[in-house]
Amino acid sequence: MRLTTKGRFAVTAMIDLALHHGSGPVTLAEISGRQKISLSYLEQLFGKLRRHHLVESVRGPGGGYHLARDMREVSVADIILAVDEPIDATQCGGKENCQDDQKCLTHDLWAALNERIFDYLGAVSLRQLVDSQKAKEMAQESGVAQVHDMRVMPTKRTTTVSA
Repeated sequence: MRLTTKGRFAVTAMIDLALHHGSGPVTLAEISGRQKISLSYLEQLFGKLRRHHLVESVRGPGGGYHLARDMREVSVADIILAVDEPIDATQCGGKENCQDDQKCLTHDLWAALNERIFDYLGAVSLRQLVDSQKAKEMAQESGVAQVHDMRVMPTKRTTTVSA
């Protein structure tokens, strides 16, 4: 399974937005500059994120975007699904018509992998990613020579996705 640029950029942009949460609306131009993501691409992604109620836009001078929900309530799976990124390792898109309109021998293997990936991404919150990033930045600023492994460990939570 491969996560495309769309999903990666959406998660990156949401982390950036969350890192700057509380200091007023964040413009897409600011995110674009910091993350080196095309402004027009961000506009497309944020349109989808807004329609899925993950971000809210503020119009006018000083406008931009802010989070629509608490960071603990937003999972990586929510973000990826909001931008229409499929979480699917099957060859058939889950339709069970992989080989000559029949389910292939490995379909159940890939379908089970899909479930595991979705469960993992659904258990990692935006808050965890922000906290991890802040810890890395603090370690770098304090001159720590070696930063220990700071992988994000999922927590038990239920992911809800609105259509």
